[in-house]
Amino acid sequence: MAYYETSRAPGRHFLQIPGPTNVPDRVLRAMDNPTMDHRGPDFGRLGLEILANLRRVFQTEGPVVIYPASGTGAWEAALTNTLSPGDAVLMCRTGWFASLWQEMAVRLQLVPQFIDTDWRRGADVDAIGAALAKDTAHRIKAVCVVHNETSTGCTSRIDEVRAAMDAARHPALLLVDTISSLASIDYRHDAWGVDVTVAGSQKGLMLPPGLSFNAVSAKALKAAESAKLPRSYWDWRPMLAANETGYFPYTPGTNLLYGLDAAVKMLLEEGLVNVFARHDRHAEATRRAVRAWGLEVQCADPRHYSSSLTAVRVPEGHSADRLRAVILEKYNMSLGNGLGQLKDRVFRIGHLGDLSDLQLIGTLGGIEMGLRAAGVPHRAGGAQAAIDYLAGNA
Repeated sequence: MAYYETSRAPGRHFLQIPGPTNVPDRVLRAMDNPTMDHRGPDFGRLGLEILANLRRVFQTEGPVVIYPASGTGAWEAALTNTLSPGDAVLMCRTGWFASLWQEMAVRLQLVPQFIDTDWRRGADVDAIGAALAKDTAHRIKAVCVVHNETSTGCTSRIDEVRAAMDAARHPALLLVDTISSLASIDYRHDAWGVDVTVAGSQKGLMLPPGLSFNAVSAKALKAAESAKLPRSYWDWRPMLAANETGYFPYTPGTNLLYGLDAAVKMLLEEGLVNVFARHDRHAEATRRAVRAWGLEVQCADPRHYSSSLTAVRVPEGHSADRLRAVILEKYNMSLGNGLGQLKDRVFRIGHLGDLSDLQLIGTLGGIEMGLRAAGVPHRAGGAQAAIDYLAGNA
């Protein structure tokens, strides 16, 4: 039963949006512990262990800063700690969330230079390289890329973005949003030369919303010394100073940190390579189901397929929102809605976080029943196609 619902529905609610994701029982039990003194010795030991383990998840040797905030807060921290009013930033409009990051940049008095896409693929690496090569005066101070665009189900190739920046010999910082990819899709902060990685707690990290993160390179820390955008709450400096002993400069989200400790240990126990492989399998099974239904995946480039979610286009003349409403009413399952220019044109299947084969098959079976109940033209057999794939690729 959901915590708050208008009518009783038997069984457990299927939360299959692309985040917040289902919170594992082990994480819920950890959060249920009594709140400790965040200035006491036990908390310092907990903080140091969490920060050390987080570096393994981000695949970095550098510091990771934790804020009591949503991912939007981590966006702001990435910008305000590294940039100054009037700085140009190069961004790629891969979807709704890339657009929101651009809007934030404008409000912070930065000057975004935007590269558009059709919302059916990841960042345009060639266009990024060309823009940087043209910027011989180095007015562009940062390149901002969303690794996994949650609104479209398209993943950008961050390693290729870094290669394009290096080929252009451009000194801009590389800022990357991994809110819906961290701990779900292979991501390498150090190896890919990322300067600030932005993340949130409520997706691959399997927590409720409320924590956000910046992984920070030495180059970004150097930029913070001369950055002129106002910052107080978001300032890295007091955070990093307090973190040296496992503490925070202001009251942390203590019980969320309990949950984070448990969640990160679960990821490391499974092994990140295995976590990524599990997400890849579930994503491929989902796409096979979509194709078997005769529907179309929103992401048009297989190299940019997301392993966190799949956005599915409904046939012309049909409403994705009505389909979602039918599935919620009849089968007690929530799917993601279309955002921005994709409103009512796609529904989004989240297959990230703490998810098993059986949960995925239940999700796809519910969608197939919903397509029939809502009268959306499709072929039967999508769930079976996923079963066949998963059974043959255990």
